[in-house]
Amino acid sequence: MVKNIFFLFLGLAFLASCNQEDKVEQEISKIPVSIEIERFDKVFAQASPSDIPQLKKEYPLLFPKQYADSIWVNMLQDTIQQELNREVLKAFPEVKQKQEIEGLFQHVKYYFPQVSIPRVITITSEVDYHNKAVVTDSVVLISLDTYLGKEHKFYIGMQEYLKKNFIPTQIVPDIATKYAELFTPQLQERDFLSSMVYYGKLLYVKDKLIPNFSDAAKMGYTDQEMEWAVTNEEQIWRYFIEHELLYDTNSELQRRFINLAPFSKFRLELDSESPPQLGQFIGWQIVRQYADKHSDVSLTELLQLDAEEIFKQSNYKPRKP
Repeated sequence: MVKNIFFLFLGLAFLASCNQEDKVEQEISKIPVSIEIERFDKVFAQASPSDIPQLKKEYPLLFPKQYADSIWVNMLQDTIQQELNREVLKAFPEVKQKQEIEGLFQHVKYYFPQVSIPRVITITSEVDYHNKAVVTDSVVLISLDTYLGKEHKFYIGMQEYLKKNFIPTQIVPDIATKYAELFTPQLQERDFLSSMVYYGKLLYVKDKLIPNFSDAAKMGYTDQEMEWAVTNEEQIWRYFIEHELLYDTNSELQRRFINLAPFSKFRLELDSESPPQLGQFIGWQIVRQYADKHSDVSLTELLQLDAEEIFKQSNYKPRKP
């Protein structure tokens, strides 16, 4: 009888939570946002040297003052850049993510109303995968040459763990990541728990900004990698506890479990089967469980909390597969 009552209350709580989320999404959908995606990549590809002065006026951010016009003229005439332009135009005759980007901005305005809607400009960047998307308070830059599809010839020789996310469907999650980094106080502490919770905060912000995207897309995982992480969450956590890693300040833990890599490094035979960045994944679950238990804490308040407080008050328990 007691057990039945418990599950009844659990079910009612879940329904109440869903209803609240639906109300929030309805409010967000009413926030007016309309953007124009400025195709600088296309404009530059079709430009001639005489167009450079006008382009500098229209896109001053993209033309650093320390560079002479001859740099841009040479780029226009560079055969590799010309091939890059052709391939981008072939893959993106139009940017189909406009509606998804507008949805992202609606969520940004709801949770961070002080933010202004920026210009959205597409560029090429010589496949600079460290800066696929750049976000400032006034502009979002999208390097379309880093989203041509993981099998594109430009990516031959790159490792699979890098190029698996060189796909158009990662454009919006990548922009969301950059916004999350803007809103989340920078990591100061060096212990492993603090790193996990910091990245957990970033991913939780993505939960709020792009709720209709899959967890795999938010993590930059394949579906198989996401399934592995979820299935093995309890074992991952047990490993961290048994090896007393939470308060360890050894920077090697960043490379093993936080940084982008082919896989996580438990130093076990199963390593090559595991997805990378499992420390981020666990941090995400900690922050989620904290948020579930503290619905009165706003997103901005949560981001200001230190890792220890979030961890202790989350009463984190790994999910059973």
